This record gives sequence, C-alpha cells and structure tokens, in this order.
Amino acid sequence: PGVKEQWHTALGPHSPETPRPPLAEDEVRFVGDPVALVVAENRYIAEDAVDLVEVDYEPLPPVVDYKTALDSPELVHAGHGSNLICELNGLPPEALEGVFSSAAHVVSETIYQQAYAPVPMEGRGLVVDYSPTTGEMTIYAATQVPHEVRMFCARLLGMPEHRVRVIMKDTGGGFGQKVNVQRDEMCIMLAGPKLGVPVKWVEDRRENLLAAGKSRHEHAFVRMAFDEDGAIQAAQIDFMQDCGAYPTPWPIATAAAVGMFFPGPYRVPKATFRSRTIYTNTVGRAAYRGPWQFETLAREVLLDIAAREMGMDPAELRRRNLLRRDELPYPNPNGVVYDSISPLETFEQALQMLDYDAFRREQAEARKAGRYLGVGIANYVEPSTPGYGYYGSEGATIRIEPSGKVNVYVAGGAAGNSVETTVVQLTADALGARIEDVATIQGDTAVTPFGAGTAGSRSGSMTAGAVGETAAILRERLIAIAAHKLEVPAETIELADSRASVRGRPEVGLTFAELAQLAYFQPQELPKEVPPGLEATGRYTPANASIFVNATHVCTCEVDIVTGGVKLLRYIVSEDCGPMINPNVVEGQIAGGTVQGIGGVLLEELAYDEDGNPVSTTFADYLLPTTTEVPIIEHGHVETPSPGPGGYKGVGEGGAIGAPPAVVNAVADALAPFGVRVTRLPLSPAQIVGLLDPSTR
Repeated sequence: PGVKEQWHTALGPHSPETPRPPLAEDEVRFVGDPVALVVAENRYIAEDAVDLVEVDYEPLPPVVDYKTALDSPELVHAGHGSNLICELNGLPPEALEGVFSSAAHVVSETIYQQAYAPVPMEGRGLVVDYSPTTGEMTIYAATQVPHEVRMFCARLLGMPEHRVRVIMKDTGGGFGQKVNVQRDEMCIMLAGPKLGVPVKWVEDRRENLLAAGKSRHEHAFVRMAFDEDGAIQAAQIDFMQDCGAYPTPWPIATAAAVGMFFPGPYRVPKATFRSRTIYTNTVGRAAYRGPWQFETLAREVLLDIAAREMGMDPAELRRRNLLRRDELPYPNPNGVVYDSISPLETFEQALQMLDYDAFRREQAEARKAGRYLGVGIANYVEPSTPGYGYYGSEGATIRIEPSGKVNVYVAGGAAGNSVETTVVQLTADALGARIEDVATIQGDTAVTPFGAGTAGSRSGSMTAGAVGETAAILRERLIAIAAHKLEVPAETIELADSRASVRGRPEVGLTFAELAQLAYFQPQELPKEVPPGLEATGRYTPANASIFVNATHVCTCEVDIVTGGVKLLRYIVSEDCGPMINPNVVEGQIAGGTVQGIGGVLLEELAYDEDGNPVSTTFADYLLPTTTEVPIIEHGHVETPSPGPGGYKGVGEGGAIGAPPAVVNAVADALAPFGVRVTRLPLSPAQIVGLLDPSTR
C-alpha cells in the first residue's frame, strides 16, 4: 500500500511543481535559459538585433554533477531548500537483508547512463495568430498534443479555452519532447496578443540541443540475490536521476516507475527500491521515448554480470527465471500485476531466429582467430495505454458524408507514428467501409474531440476503442435505415464494402451513398427511432490502468580491440504487441525506437563541462546513428491479445527500452575474455580502449 500511495501521489494533481517563468527571473539557471525575446520582420533581422541585447551576469557556482548535488551548498532553486526534488521508497532495504545474507549468490554493481536527447527530425516550432477584433487565437504547432497546447495557452493567457484553436499538421517526430509546452514556446504565446500580428518561431538545431530538454542521465546501485540453481530471490535498485533546472513534465512518476518495474518480466519474490530526482544547473529533463528505460538497462546488464560470476550462460540464467503464460496474472513484488504477456515465448523465438547455439560456436572459432564477437540479450515488460487521469479516455467523431465517403476525426496527429494510416484501417473495419472511402482529420482542436494525443504508447489501443465506440452508433443507424428501406429484419443486414446487403442475398442492398442520401435528404423516410444524418461521436475509457507489452532484443557485434570500434552484425526483436493493426507500422515503430537506443549506447551524449557549459550542441559534436552503424532489424512477432479493444497493445516506446541493454551486453560479451565489466555509457571507441587497458582495471 505504501508503494501504491506514493505512485498515485507522484501522478496526482497535488505533486509539487517547479515554477517555470517564460523568461529567466532573478537567476539564469542553465546555459540556454531564455532571458529576452526579440521580434522582427524576419529571422535575419532578429538575429542581428539579438547582438544588441546586453546582459550583465554575475557568475554563481554551478551545480553540474547531479551525483554530488545533494551535498552542495549551492542550490539550483533557493526557495526549494535542497537540490533534492523528491525521494520515493519501496520496502526498507533492511527488510531484504535476510534474503541477501543467506543467498547462494549475490551480485551487485553501479551502472551509469549519460544524458542524451530525443533529437526529432523537425525541431519545435509554432505560429501564433491572434485576432484583436475577435479576441481569438489560432496556434499552428509542431506538437504531439494539440488539445494540451490549447489548454495550456488558455491557462497562461487567462483566455476562455473556446477562444483558442490549435492546429497540428504533420510533425517530424516528437519522441516525448513535444508533449509539453516549454518556456520559449510560452514566450511566443505571450507575444501574440501584444503584437496583434502573426508571430512565428522555429528553433534551429543548436537551440534544440541547447534548450529543448535532455533525457536519461542517471545511475543506480543494483543488486540481486540468487539461489544455488540461479533462481532470483530478491532485487534492489537505488536510483538517482538528473532533472536539470526546469524538468518538464514533473519527473517523479518516471522515477517511481524505474523502481516499481525493476523486477521486470521475471519471477522475483521480493524487491525494494529508492528513487531520487535531483536539480542541476543544466537543461531540464524532458519526456523521452520509454522514460523508465533505465530499469531495463540496469537489470539486464546486471543479469549478464551475474551469469558470468556464476559460470552460467546469460541465456540460460534468463530462461530459468522468465515468466510463462501459465503463471499469469503475476504480481511483481512492488504491486504491479502483469497479464497478457509472453516473456518466455518472445525470448525463445528471438534465440531461435538467431540460432543461439550456432552463434556461440562461431564466436568460439572467431576468438581463436583473434576476432571478438559478442551476443547481448535484453527482456523487458512495460505498461502501455495508461488508463488514468488525462490519458484515461479518447474520443472520435465519424461522419459519413452525403456522398457515402467517410471522415473520421481524432485528436492526435501524425508525429511519425502513422496514426493517419491505422485510424483509417480501424474505421474501415469497424464500419464495413472500403478503405479507399475513408479519410481522417486530426490535430485540429476546433473540430476533433478532446484527447491526450500521442504519448505512452497509447494511440493504437485508445484510437481503436474510440473508433469502435463511435462506429457502433453508426452501424446501428445504417442497419436500421437499410432494413427499413429493404423491408427485411435488421438482423439480416450485413455491412461490408461500403454497402448494406441482405445476408444470403448479396445482390439486394444499398450503398453507403444511397443510405446517406436517405439520412440527409429524405429524413421523412427514415424509421421513427433513427435521427437524420450519419454523424456520431463516441468516447472510450479503458477498464485497465495499463496494458502490458513485452519483447526480447538480441544483438550480435564484433569489437575491434585495437580501435575500440563496434560493428553490429545482427539485430533481432521478438515483440508481443498483440494483434497488429498494420505490420509495416508496427515494425517501423520498433525499428525507430531500436535505432534511438543503439545511438544512445554507441554515439550520443549531451555533455557539459565542469562549469556547466554544453559542449555538444551541433551535429559535429552530438553524434547520431546512420545506416552505416545500424544493421537490418529482423522482426519476430508473438501475439497475445490484451484486454483492450481488438486485443491491441502499445508498441511505440519498446525499441528504445530494449536496445540499450542488448547492445551493452553484446559488447560486454565480446570483451568477456579480458575480464571487462561494462557499467558506463556511452561506449565510445575511446572508452572501450580504456576498458581494455590493464592499468585502468
């Protein structure tokens, strides 16, 4: 109960919030903190005008290293009284000491992950168009959450919400960075009414890396206890994360999730955690794909270390502990109940796709020839489709036009997750319409039902639910009109191919266009209980707080022990996201997240010097993966239906969760003959060469 209470407090409306002034007040708290707004007729004049702005700074000692921030006399926010934002705890560690002291094997390590950033293809940007004559504001935004932008703007400016319209068109990626309005965007909203003309701001890449928010940057002391056969007896994580000066959104929930999900998809009888979030004088922590990813990184890296210490193959250690379908539902020791997942099944499928035993033989032969190959495995389980609070419902409007064509209106828009494709498929299936007859309108708050947008791997299941609820209303209406006109019982009407026909007599029927003509233009001929028109709005609320999804990632690599270079050889993902609405979309989402995870291990780092200056604010310094670093990703699928509509689950975030530990473990496996433990990221060539230097071990 204590853990659950803390979790709900972390998510709830009473969580303390860090004030976020649009422009710095009194103190500049990180390099990139906005201090002035310059508006001009074009960008070139504005950038010249920026050079005329003079600011007198009085240097203060910065708090840069979050690991020592709790002991620093300097405070990032003086009014807070400490650099500790929040601490959440599971069971007291001493409650598990008996298990650890009597266990046959105890393995512990401290694992570190560097800061990196979402780096969407398109940076943030918005146009604010305020009309002084009507008092209305239209905002064109690169966002994942148009309705949240609307609510935020209304609160910020004290405007009636119905006077604000937000339009989201195709957005070139968000990955969590665009689920909240940030401070520079607030400035543009505030400027609009004062200027009375449209105001546009589009960040450049340097601004994005400087001020749009970082992610990851965390570490934890982790340990596990095992019996003599390798069965896990207990698990502990003491986690700390850097949240920068202005974390957005409130970071407590993800820190709690790291602790609560640390046992993962394994049989773990007992566990405890501590999660701490820390202020520093660096850019604020922002949401990022798979925000609790560290629990999987820490656990899976520790399992490989444990296997080597026990003289066991890492695959066999996992096999002995992974949950099976016949054990579900399974409550993990922190109170999280897993159901409708398939950890052992995805694991075995992934190893079969690789031919794990054959790779081990190839690895042994390569070592004899002086080549160092490695294989890394990572299993995870994560919650998708959060069913509470702001995320707890989703709406859809479907209108069959007088022509018989179908428009479906949903809140979220295209942010690289192909909702514009899947919602059309879902609607066509739910109505019995031809797919070419269906189109979608998204991301315009003036015409779409309220919704929470793209976040939390929620789009597939929630949109399916909303479309299903709405289509059911129209199906009933279409069937009633057709049965009345054809003078047959309603139960004999079938809807397919944009047509209502009589079962067993397919030549007898009416097209959607003919039904629409009746509904709109001949209402007097409709059954008494059927209203005119063919438009409906429905809203779906899930019965479950979360829908769980799991996967296994397997990576093989070769490490050059002279240069420290890592070449990925094969990459396999076996995913259980339930039935797939569109396999191409599912695999595209898995691949995109996986590539981000690979980049986070081998290349990316949002680094600061000891004075708090960012040193990687261009793509010359902040390195991204390209096709030369990433192998073809091989996909396997296991389909365990969820309790949600259509049995669908979320798939958007998993690749970014499973990839980092799989790559780390592959590198560590390649270097195992040298007795190397990999515990710090990123794995740059220089770091790998350093690990191989006997003087550093």
